[in-house]
Amino acid sequence: MATSRIIIPARLASTRLPRKLLLRETGKSLIRHSYEAAGRSARASGVCVAADCEEIAEEVRSFGGRVEMTDPAAPSGTDRVAEVARRMTDADIIVNLQGDEPEVAGESIDLAIELLEKNPSAAVSTLATPIRSRRQLEDPACVKVVFDDFGRALYFSRSAIPCPRQWDDSLLASDPPLFYQHVGLYAYRRDFLLELAAMPPSSLETTEKLEQLRVLQAGRSILVGVVDEPTFGIDTPEDYRAFVEKRRLSG
Repeated sequence: MATSRIIIPARLASTRLPRKLLLRETGKSLIRHSYEAAGRSARASGVCVAADCEEIAEEVRSFGGRVEMTDPAAPSGTDRVAEVARRMTDADIIVNLQGDEPEVAGESIDLAIELLEKNPSAAVSTLATPIRSRRQLEDPACVKVVFDDFGRALYFSRSAIPCPRQWDDSLLASDPPLFYQHVGLYAYRRDFLLELAAMPPSSLETTEKLEQLRVLQAGRSILVGVVDEPTFGIDTPEDYRAFVEKRRLSG
């Protein structure tokens, strides 16, 4: 079986929620919650944080986590993950898990890994979950994905895809679902991840501000696994307050 590692890119600067990875109103930092969530994967053999500064590195070390320093000027999380993956010569599959995803299920991570294990010709896998809300469908912050009958992504967009020529609310209740939200977790063949990091941004990627379009525009496939429950990244103070309240209610 392929050897898989999870790398969590961690950048201290964040626009809408300053220093969010170090927030700790639950008694644990956000980066620690995400690290512990990653540890619930049964298929990955290790977790590492790719940190952009010593402050995050110190936090990870404080709870016994593994951390690697990366170039503070790295242009994206993917570049940060690739920098650490370059040092992991014993890994076959690299999972890129965001540091602000504290509620990701171990089973979701395992599904992304399993897709690559079962499809040796595939280089990348990711996840999606059904959209049942028109507000969510029309929200540019919610990235949508459409895929073919074999689970290969056709396109990712901030726009509603597919775009109904005539709207009917029953479309949101379609079975199988018609609309899917992209869940921003990726599993990469290590060799392809290093190749991807060396590619210049593509025109579609630059237009939509979606890195995964670089893969599709280069003619490579992305496998999409479907999960029932979405995982939401924590981007705003409201997101964080909701997370803290949920943790409080769950004891």
